[in-house]
Amino acid sequence: MANANLKALSDLGVSIWLDDLSRNRIRSGGFDELIADYHLVGATSNPTIFAGAVSKEPDYDEQVAELAKAGVSTDQAVRTITTDDVREAADIFRPVHERTGGVDGRVSLEVDPRLAHDTDKTVAEAIDLWKAVDRPNLMVKIPATLAGLPAITKVIGEGISVNVTLIFSVERYKQVMDAFLAGLELAKANGHDLASIESVASFFVSRVDTEIDKRLDAMQEGHPLRGKAAIANARLAYAAYQEVFSTERWNALKAEGARAQRPLWASTGVKDKSYSDTRYVDELAAPNTVNTMPESTLQATADHADVRGDLVTGTAAESQQVFDDLAAAGIDLDDVFKVLETEGVDKFEKSWTELLDTV
Repeated sequence: MANANLKALSDLGVSIWLDDLSRNRIRSGGFDELIADYHLVGATSNPTIFAGAVSKEPDYDEQVAELAKAGVSTDQAVRTITTDDVREAADIFRPVHERTGGVDGRVSLEVDPRLAHDTDKTVAEAIDLWKAVDRPNLMVKIPATLAGLPAITKVIGEGISVNVTLIFSVERYKQVMDAFLAGLELAKANGHDLASIESVASFFVSRVDTEIDKRLDAMQEGHPLRGKAAIANARLAYAAYQEVFSTERWNALKAEGARAQRPLWASTGVKDKSYSDTRYVDELAAPNTVNTMPESTLQATADHADVRGDLVTGTAAESQQVFDDLAAAGIDLDDVFKVLETEGVDKFEKSWTELLDTV
């Protein structure tokens, strides 16, 4: 049954990535097992994942001791540790990368989250990470802040594959897609092979329900709109994706070998225990998407997911109705998305500080 559920997702066109990365998982064969048995075709990391791994796993002790003896700075030590991990993971996924023609087999590494509001420093850091890891199946993660948008364009313009992270609203997602297209146009002008550039747009899911449900609960216990926002939001994002990647502007780039920036459903671990633990997998299954799952969600999906085909295409009208109803109920959606983005950046900054403190 495990393979049946995950195979059904894969056959539908959903790329299954793991939202986790650690030295123990790399060296114990954990990734190899999931690739072989769970249709896993990629992995993502973030500052919180690295902070947890380095603080808990003894696998890092020897390298930290060597770096301390060498007298490197803490920042340089963290850069060395994280790029080493991502490079090793990228090598594990390299056969998947080759088998899928470069679409999957991707491993993501985030720029220093303290740079989220500095365009130029984000660009410089992204280029440095790309060179340091030196693997074609790397994706550099750049947050979709206002300062991040021009950074996305410039980094893609350098021929670098980008995972755009911390997207919460459809409005911001449209700006991300525009930045991606501008990046491809710049890459073409710079003489890069567009077919070698891959990008995903990480649209966060569960955090939207968490924030909006909290506000609904304050209005009315058991509010009928509870638990509807996140899925509706992601489905509206998919409709925007379908619209943008059918335009003349996109078709001109596609003719040059470019590949569409796929929507990636992030934050798909269910926070509210009253909801099904596979709801953000079951309800968001759609072609040409990525679902990056924490291992608990991956195991739950393997065990008891309810994959019923594409439940996203053609749902824009009913999804918009959910948002119209939320607005009518008094939910300030602009404020919701502003809070979520601010919290998202702050959480990763805090995790990065924890990582530096641990090292």
